[in-house]
Amino acid sequence: MKKNLTFHMARHTFATTVTLSNGVPIESVSKMLGHQSIKITQHYAKVLDKKLSEDMEILRKRIELNGDR
Repeated sequence: MKKNLTFHMARHTFATTVTLSNGVPIESVSKMLGHQSIKITQHYAKVLDKKLSEDMEILRKRIELNGDR
C-alpha cells in the first residue's frame, strides 16, 4: 500500500466497512464516533450499494409477508 493511512481514513473505514455494512444503525455509529449530530456522521458514512440492496431485500420480504395476512 503506497498511501499513508490517516486518522480520517481510519474513521471513515470504521464507519462504513466495519459498522454500517454489518447492519449497525447510523445512530449508534454516530455515538461511537462521538458526534453530537447524525448529520456529521452522514459525511463519513455514505450508504454502500451492497447495504442498500440488502435493506431493500428485507423490505421486499416484509411486504410479501404482510400481504399474505
